[in-house]
Amino acid sequence: MKLRIKSTVQLSFAVIIAASILFSSCISQNKVKLLQERRAKVPAEQFENPKNITYRIQNGDQLYVKIYSVDPKTSKFFQTDFPNLMNPTYLYLNSYAVDEFGFINFSFVDKLYVKGLTLVEVKDLIQKTLNEYFKEATVVVKLSNFEVTVLGEVNSPGSFKIYRDYVNLFQAIGQAGGIKEFGNVKNVKLVRQTQTGSNMYNLDLTDNKILESPYFYLMPNDVIYIEPMNSKSAAYTTFPYSVILVALSTILVGTNIYLTHFY
Repeated sequence: MKLRIKSTVQLSFAVIIAASILFSSCISQNKVKLLQERRAKVPAEQFENPKNITYRIQNGDQLYVKIYSVDPKTSKFFQTDFPNLMNPTYLYLNSYAVDEFGFINFSFVDKLYVKGLTLVEVKDLIQKTLNEYFKEATVVVKLSNFEVTVLGEVNSPGSFKIYRDYVNLFQAIGQAGGIKEFGNVKNVKLVRQTQTGSNMYNLDLTDNKILESPYFYLMPNDVIYIEPMNSKSAAYTTFPYSVILVALSTILVGTNIYLTHFY
């Protein structure tokens, strides 16, 4: 009987150890909480970020150009037969592609070299050219291929069109459905295109100082990659801890019933 009781005690310890392993596999909240205060001082309530993002036109970009004028003849000259619906198809059909040499063919105007210019500089260039032919014409220039891609440990990875002038990291991740439980928010990779290639930056989303980072606001064609934590391979969602605990508990209960019945 002593031997039976000893076996029961050992089995109880096994269940406790298994439960300990289960709970030790849980992720620390400090690893998943975003925008944490890293300093011991009173938490800051305001973060300055001047949005100093200057995107320069590259080969293959699509520039949406619209001309407005109070002069009916001028306005009619630049009208298109497409309905004025601000959707991806309309923007594409009313856009001008930057060719491999950095030029766009804008209406009757000669080719304009726009590679390396900002949107404001392109607007000023077209405005200056139009002023030689038309009066009271106003130019609007936007980037119709503003797109960001979010990959990795998010609920809906993919590429997303941006229909505003600015978008930040959290807005883009929100477009992708948010970060999964085992996404490594302490080492988020941002891949950004440059005139000569691509740069990669490692960002810590758990630090609230990210709000002041020059990489907080995204640029066209940015890629965000949320890598998985190292513990994901042994995570609760992929390993049947519950099945093991149920089996152990069943064995323990059966053993106790057996000992109670026969002893």
